[in-house]
Amino acid sequence: MGAYEEQDVARQWFDVADAAALLLDAQGRVTGWTRDAQRLLEYSAAEVVGAKGESLLSAEDALRVPDIARRCRRDGNWSGLLAAVRRGGEPVKVMVRVTSAQEAPGPSRWLVLVAEMGDAPGWAMSRRVLEQMVAGSPVGMAIVDTDLRYVWSNAALEQFGGGPARNRLGMRLANVQPGLNSRSIEAQMRRVLESGDPVVGYEHVGLVRSAPHRETAHMMSFTRLEDEQGHPMGVYYTVVDVSARHRARQRLDLLDRAGEHIGRSLDIMQTAQELADVAIPTFADFVSVDLLEPVLAGAELASGPPGDTAVVALRRAGQMSVNENLPEASFAVGEAATYLTGSPPLRVLATGLPWRQARLDPLARDWATNPSEGRPATFLELGLQSVMIVPIRARGVTLGVTTFFRHRRRDPFDEDDLTLAEDLVSRAAVCVDNARRYTRERDAALVLQRNLLPHRLPEQDAVEVAACYRPADELTGLGGDWYDLITLSGGRVALVVGEVPGHGIDAAAAMGRLRTAVRTLAALDLPPDEVLAHLDDLVARSAHEEGVEASSGEAAVAQSVGSACLYVVYDPVDGQCTMAAAGHPAPAVVLPDGEVTFVDLPQGAPLGVGGPPFESVELALAAGSTLALHTDGLLAREDGDQAVEPDRDRLRRALEGRTDSLDDRCRTVVETLVPDRPHDDVALLMARTRVLGTEQVADWDLPADPAAVADARKTAARLLTEWGLDELAFTTELVVSELVTNAIRYAAGPIRLRLIRERALVCEVFDGGATAPHLRHPRTTDEGGRGLLLVSQFTQRWGTRFVPEGKIIWAEQPLTDQPPQPDESAQM
Repeated sequence: MGAYEEQDVARQWFDVADAAALLLDAQGRVTGWTRDAQRLLEYSAAEVVGAKGESLLSAEDALRVPDIARRCRRDGNWSGLLAAVRRGGEPVKVMVRVTSAQEAPGPSRWLVLVAEMGDAPGWAMSRRVLEQMVAGSPVGMAIVDTDLRYVWSNAALEQFGGGPARNRLGMRLANVQPGLNSRSIEAQMRRVLESGDPVVGYEHVGLVRSAPHRETAHMMSFTRLEDEQGHPMGVYYTVVDVSARHRARQRLDLLDRAGEHIGRSLDIMQTAQELADVAIPTFADFVSVDLLEPVLAGAELASGPPGDTAVVALRRAGQMSVNENLPEASFAVGEAATYLTGSPPLRVLATGLPWRQARLDPLARDWATNPSEGRPATFLELGLQSVMIVPIRARGVTLGVTTFFRHRRRDPFDEDDLTLAEDLVSRAAVCVDNARRYTRERDAALVLQRNLLPHRLPEQDAVEVAACYRPADELTGLGGDWYDLITLSGGRVALVVGEVPGHGIDAAAAMGRLRTAVRTLAALDLPPDEVLAHLDDLVARSAHEEGVEASSGEAAVAQSVGSACLYVVYDPVDGQCTMAAAGHPAPAVVLPDGEVTFVDLPQGAPLGVGGPPFESVELALAAGSTLALHTDGLLAREDGDQAVEPDRDRLRRALEGRTDSLDDRCRTVVETLVPDRPHDDVALLMARTRVLGTEQVADWDLPADPAAVADARKTAARLLTEWGLDELAFTTELVVSELVTNAIRYAAGPIRLRLIRERALVCEVFDGGATAPHLRHPRTTDEGGRGLLLVSQFTQRWGTRFVPEGKIIWAEQPLTDQPPQPDESAQM
């Protein structure tokens, strides 16, 4: 049986020839039973006649009989589906029609027609019933012929405009709804006509005649109609207004996009620009974001709206338009945004409440005042039609205002749009405030970092230096690695590189404590191993006294334990270099010929953890050699593993590269070995050695005889004349006299005088004694004890350092016109 034959059978279920008939009396008893009824339900007439008709039904449907009888008496007929029961108890679904069989006045009789449903799709309906359905349906329906011209439509389609159904006949969609993109809709119709495959759920957005100023979304479905031979007759389509769902989805999409794109960084200006970008073009045609000046500086603000908007300073932080070159903008990003007193932006800023105007007065002036641009333009000139202004508020603080304009879109902003804008801006406001707080904390942290690391390395003649620092914490720029160069007596320098475990502000604070301690110990002019020993004791003692538990709150002390440090002393007089390490990798040495070697230096135990004594290593460096002191982050791999032996080869290759300057080489090494986002902080200090020439150093051995003092003064004076330093002769003779006299009077062993000329004139007297001199303040009646007091008054600084054979007392005079300044760190 073909498809058309099945449809025809379905429509003929209630033909008399196909239905089984029976008669019921007024009480519902069976009075007539036909052979068709017996064939359908398998009961004989003797078994049924006289019984209640409801006995032929299932128990559930038998309960419906009183209601069916009442409707029959009221309406004269009834149709519907019931479940009958065959003889033997087998249920069967039947279509039942009950009509009156009363021909003359007398007792009521009812004719019942029963047809088995079997595989029938359901209740076959008449044209009248179908017309009632399509006429009363809230869904718009229409039929177009193969030329896509209307041949029928229902009343519900009139809700979209275009007049009654008779006005559509023979017209195309473009004539009925000129605001729609009829080409895309008709393309769907042609596709259905050609393929026969229905299109379901096609969504289209456009302007219909019933709402010419607001976009309307429609959900459409298309089905091909065919004649008895299967030839296409046209297309039947339905249309439903889904604008509410479409706008809700747009709102959710906008908020999702805002959550994804706003706040991707902690830069205030970028966050403001992201807010403007997200709203274009789906929500607005032009958006501007103005923030208070203190917000951009990361300052803390008082809660609530700003009090006096007359003194409020706003700055344009972000803006975006559907048009190129932003013709609607009154200010450029970064410029001060000044508004007329009482203008809506300032009112919103003052009250903290949003403001909306569906239709702007086209002849009204813009609210901005920008004298450099001349008179303000009208909204008509700017092309702006509808506006909303929303305050940017987060955590009870007003940060600025966001202004939304429309001009290309015909629909003005409504209350739903204002609610969405408030939601959008509130989400962005939290990101802006987070960026503001981060800016404040980062600025404070960077001030701390700048105070902890040297602003610039001191000028000296011992080495040429370059340094590079890269923290692992790219947000704060803080880390626990540090480097330093400390000038020592006799033209020597101390090169220091250290590392504190961890990152961030706690590590930076711990680093600051260690760096201060190292500088203090360096002033004692101790050998490197002794400096590290004192530093180790200091860290261990501080940890013991203050506790290292994380809950103690002393994070800086806790992080100091396990720190690493490399301490190197270089003497430019003889090119000798002495170094010691505490849990730190040995430095690399680039020889003048470019060969790279690594110092065989015991690493020692990290600071504060205990272990064997630290060991010093001494080596001679030729002039032009380069020391590369680095923390272990320089050789850390991208997976976080620390330096291993093969990584020294990477460092060797990086150091072998030739560059024009030491600064360039330092940066090149770090860029070559360190990834963009390192797992560990990195510090690299490179020092190219210099050696003072023989014309800069002179020394003499002196006998332990008081008569040698005069000879020493004369010898020093002659040398100063050769050096062109006659202006320092008097002070130098005084210093030489007092220091040599003290050595002869109080010390033992050989005495040696040395003068060094570099950035200062250094006078050193060596003796074999082990007792440090002390500065005395003699009374008026005392005959002696004024020597070192005079030395301290006439020189820039002075002190004592011990060497294996004895001690050296030294004094420095600046080779400038500046008066000598007392040095509080000098040791007496």
